[in-house]
Order: sequence, then structure tokens, then C-alpha cells
Amino acid sequence: MGRLALLALRTVMVALLAGSVFVQAVMVPLLAADMKDADATVRVPVVVITLLGLVTMVRRGTVFSHAAFRYVDIVTGAFGTAALLTFALGVVLAPGEAVAPGVVLLIGGVMVAILGIALIVLVLRMLLAQAVARDVEAAEMRAELAEVI
Repeated sequence: MGRLALLALRTVMVALLAGSVFVQAVMVPLLAADMKDADATVRVPVVVITLLGLVTMVRRGTVFSHAAFRYVDIVTGAFGTAALLTFALGVVLAPGEAVAPGVVLLIGGVMVAILGIALIVLVLRMLLAQAVARDVEAAEMRAELAEVI
């Protein structure tokens, strides 16, 4: 990766870290206060489905396998789609005086943050590919060693 890409990635990561600290410190407690009256049938299934999917891959030992690429590709596509939809929202709201220009600028910032997340996931996909290749290589070496022994 070039220096400019690395600088952009670092800048986005710092902005996302600051945003995540804000979300954790301010927004999550507010959301929890709002959701306390919500029915458990709304909150519980989302958490359970997400955790079961991750735990199943860990239990099977398939986190570093070719099956994991499907999940990473889905996440990358979801973030790409979210960025496009956010951009479309900014384009729709930009003309006229329906909203303040600052709101459109904030939407643009959110779009850049979403694209930054997609870029991070893409980099993580490359790391996953390297890990899978190393895992396959290690399995082959174990098989060769087992033949020798």
C-alpha cells in the first residue's frame, strides 16, 4: 500500500476510534435507557444469532478457512452498500434548503467513515487470506511429518 493510502487509513481509524469512544460513552447508555421498555423478543434474537454464528466458527476451528471469506465478503458488501446509500442520501438532501448544509457535510463525513470501515475490512480480508495460506501450509507440513514418523 502507498504512503497516501496508509495515511488515509490511519486518519480514518483515529476518527473511528474517537467516534466509537463517543458512542460507547454517550450513545450506548442512552440506547440502553430507551430499550429498557422494549420487548426481549426484539433485543435478544439479534445478539444470540450474532454470537452463535461466531461461536460456531470458533468451535469448529473454521475461522481461518475458506468458509470465513463468505462472511468477510458479506460484511464488505454491506459496508459498501451503506456508503452508497449514505452518499445517495446526501445527494438527495443537498439541493434546496430542506436541510442545513452542515447536515449534508455530516452525512458526507459519515460516508467517509463507512468507506474507511470497508477499507479496514478489506485489509483484514487480505490478512485472513495470508492466515489461511499459512494454515494450509502448516497442515501440509504436519501431514509430511506424520508420514516420516
